[in-house]
Amino acid sequence: MIRHTLVLAGLLWAGTFALGPPYAVAAPAGEQTANDPLNSPRWGDMAKAFFDGQEVVFDPRISVSGPLVAEDSLNVPITVDASALPGVEEMIVFADFNPILKALRFEPGAAQARLGFRLKLQQSSPVRVAARTVDGVWRVGGAWVTATGGGCTLPSVGSGSPEWQERLNEVSGRLWARIDGGERLRMRVIHPMDTGLAAGIPAFHIEDIVISDENGRILSRIQPLEPVSENPSFTIDLAEAASGGRLHVSGRDNNGNRIDAWVTR
Repeated sequence: MIRHTLVLAGLLWAGTFALGPPYAVAAPAGEQTANDPLNSPRWGDMAKAFFDGQEVVFDPRISVSGPLVAEDSLNVPITVDASALPGVEEMIVFADFNPILKALRFEPGAAQARLGFRLKLQQSSPVRVAARTVDGVWRVGGAWVTATGGGCTLPSVGSGSPEWQERLNEVSGRLWARIDGGERLRMRVIHPMDTGLAAGIPAFHIEDIVISDENGRILSRIQPLEPVSENPSFTIDLAEAASGGRLHVSGRDNNGNRIDAWVTR
């Protein structure tokens, strides 16, 4: 059974901001720190890097939940949730003060616009999620997470073990029925997820995970990047139960190694 450290209602929510009505800013933002609910001096850089020339809205319906203080900078449990928004087409997660800003991209598709996973943090930072809705507007939420540092520049445990070569891209997981309908997919993929920032260890990470039903219909897609934690775990809530009681998980890493597995109830 996979051990998941997802953040649920009982954990600290102090880092999650709450605003009044959504308000927009124009990107890039040379002097927009005052408009940032998290008051980060890096927000102007984030706006330019990810949303240059596009409309961006800070929206209280989007949340990032996680520990107020990270116990382990290599494994920070994060849940990003834009499920209160209609028509979410894609979500990106990034951390203002990480040396590699973008952590992943998520296309919810047939899933709810909510994802649980683990993240590396180099230092204390806002962790943000931006959701693009069908109207083309990016809606942003976030939370500060305090971290002792070093999460992105330390080598993975797997990089020093021969075992990962034998189990590389091995998938373990299970489907769970939800009381409100649909199913929850929890899965873990064996992979070192090296950032390339540790001396002598090149970047080596999963870059694409596709979740399909038994008939080959793509339900959801995750595109993790280097800041996602080693042996990444993901939790996805699907709107409908899987036909045939199983889902196909496929993908690849940046060296072309394939992921190919079935997850069942």
